[in-house]
Amino acid sequence: MAASDPIADMLAKVQNAAKAGHEKVDVPTSKMKLEIVKILKTEGFIKNFKKVQDDNGHSIIRIFLKYDDSNKSIIHGMKRLSTPGRRVYSGYKDLPRVYNGYGTLIVSTSSGVTTGKKASEKMVGGELICTVW
Repeated sequence: MAASDPIADMLAKVQNAAKAGHEKVDVPTSKMKLEIVKILKTEGFIKNFKKVQDDNGHSIIRIFLKYDDSNKSIIHGMKRLSTPGRRVYSGYKDLPRVYNGYGTLIVSTSSGVTTGKKASEKMVGGELICTVW
């Protein structure tokens, strides 16, 4: 059965794997998920990722999770803001801050998927995808 919200499904898988202490987690590939994972990598929430083929020949994203010195996950939480049933949009002046700047807001803008800080610097608003802290 297909997930009705694949992005929320990916966020839940990553968050659950991080809490369970897994080294890596596999999620099905899409362009939006790949862009979100790239942002997680550049913001330092994950070690690395790569696109691989599973046993059935389907393309998946393998995400390697990051932990601190005391084996606690760098990802403390992830929250989906815009859902298929309730889209949430914001202008660049009204983009929310995540934990007073300690977290990251991921926004889908007309110039691509980017962080909230970069979107406000470029003066573009868009759909609020999720927050990570």
